[in-house]
Amino acid sequence: MNGNPLYHWIALAVSTALVLPVPVAILAGWTPPWMRKRQGGMRLRAYGLLCIYAFMLVNGIPRIADASFEAVMACMSVGFGFIAAAAVLFLLAARKDSGAQRAGAVEPREG
Repeated sequence: MNGNPLYHWIALAVSTALVLPVPVAILAGWTPPWMRKRQGGMRLRAYGLLCIYAFMLVNGIPRIADASFEAVMACMSVGFGFIAAAAVLFLLAARKDSGAQRAGAVEPREG
């Protein structure tokens, strides 16, 4: 059921190289150039990306360890919780961004 552990190691290495640096940099205070217009929910977005990374870890590590079917299924259930948390964080980030854009927009006065 768990497949070849080499494939899971490769997937975790690629996901670590691609997914992990951006949220860590955002939480350290750096903002990527393509996201500088959306400053309101940057920390929420970073936490959402970390939840996605945690999902990858929770699903990959039991398979690498050749865990039992029950353990893999339990970890998959925990992983779905991380995905749900990421979705909520991304929605909150979008809501915070739209609120910041509305607050920053100034309507011209007449007279």
